[in-house]
Amino acid sequence: MYIDDNEAIPYDALKYATGECNYGGRVTDDKDRRLLNTILDLLYTPEINEEGYKFTASGLYHSDSTLGTREETINYINDLPIVALPEAFGLHGNADISKDNSATNKFNETILMTAGGSGGGGGGVEDTVAGIAKEFIEKLPANFDLDRAEGKYPVDYYESMNTVLCQEMLRYNRLLSIIRGSLINLEKAIAGLIVMSGELEGAFNSFAIGQVPALWKGKSFPCLKPLTGYFAELLERLNMLQTWYEEGPPPTFWISGFFFTPSFTTASTQNYARKNKIPIDTLGFDFEFLDVDHELYKEKPDDGIYIYGFFIEGCAWSNDDKVLIESQPKVLFVDAPTIWLKPKVTEEFAEYPHYEVPCYRTADRRGVLATTGHSTNFLMMIRVPSDKPSYHWTLRGVCFLTSLPE
Repeated sequence: MYIDDNEAIPYDALKYATGECNYGGRVTDDKDRRLLNTILDLLYTPEINEEGYKFTASGLYHSDSTLGTREETINYINDLPIVALPEAFGLHGNADISKDNSATNKFNETILMTAGGSGGGGGGVEDTVAGIAKEFIEKLPANFDLDRAEGKYPVDYYESMNTVLCQEMLRYNRLLSIIRGSLINLEKAIAGLIVMSGELEGAFNSFAIGQVPALWKGKSFPCLKPLTGYFAELLERLNMLQTWYEEGPPPTFWISGFFFTPSFTTASTQNYARKNKIPIDTLGFDFEFLDVDHELYKEKPDDGIYIYGFFIEGCAWSNDDKVLIESQPKVLFVDAPTIWLKPKVTEEFAEYPHYEVPCYRTADRRGVLATTGHSTNFLMMIRVPSDKPSYHWTLRGVCFLTSLPE
């Protein structure tokens, strides 16, 4: 686009030219671009030339055309807080708590890594690690019997969830074998029965500071919790699959328990497509938001699936009005409602004021770029009812998580 020297560049064109830049590969994700463009909307607007235009709701950060001299401008800047408040970025005040928690955790991890024991450490550390390994071995269930599972839940053209269950069991069996083998070998290495290899020494050091060993992480589901929290979550996930095997598919599915969630959600659309003889590539999920208490739903829906287990970060949920609302002070995460994922032809989706909430496995909100074009940590976008404009929740950094960091 060519613009005469005397012609002002349209604000929308200026925003687009800035917001859609690749920035050397650092802003490539569509969610990142949405955030960047939302921030630019506050700046690239004709209203910025108006007296007292507010960049934030409180008005602390605002434009002021009366700042005509250098001294006046410097005085205004000097009056601003030395440390930028969360509202400067559109965030809720709780963001300061999250920032401080993150900084504290990083500091503690550094201290622990520096002071952590090693394979040749003192008897106290070795006894502690050996005790943890023994406790985990006793609590760890046996691998799933895949032959029996496939016999009870055979491949069925009209019930793709059978395949999902067996595939999930296979993935967890691989993880179980690695965890069980490393725990047994770690016990033997501490007792001097086998050589302490590099992998086992790494596991020993991780156990000594309460962290998940890298040996496990390589084959594990994403999780930011420390060792005990990770192991408790693992047992909960295994129990979910065992209950499914014994009692049949539950009326509501714990979305957080799946190793590979996309196969689960795809199975639901496959069932609907095959039942109604509709091409699957014309389908998507419409959403209906139910009560927070998933135990109220004793029967599965005729089509689609009920899911629960999401946590909301950046805002809260009104169970009465069924809309997103502002977070309560000092409350960083809240339970999301039970959600009915309803397969539909995309042209038939319900229309309502909403915000498209990105869903992630962990609070890191990052991962390896997959062949889908999304991060491996990303699950889906969910259209959640809202009585506020989308940009408000974008600036708040609202998302759904399947697992909390603690």
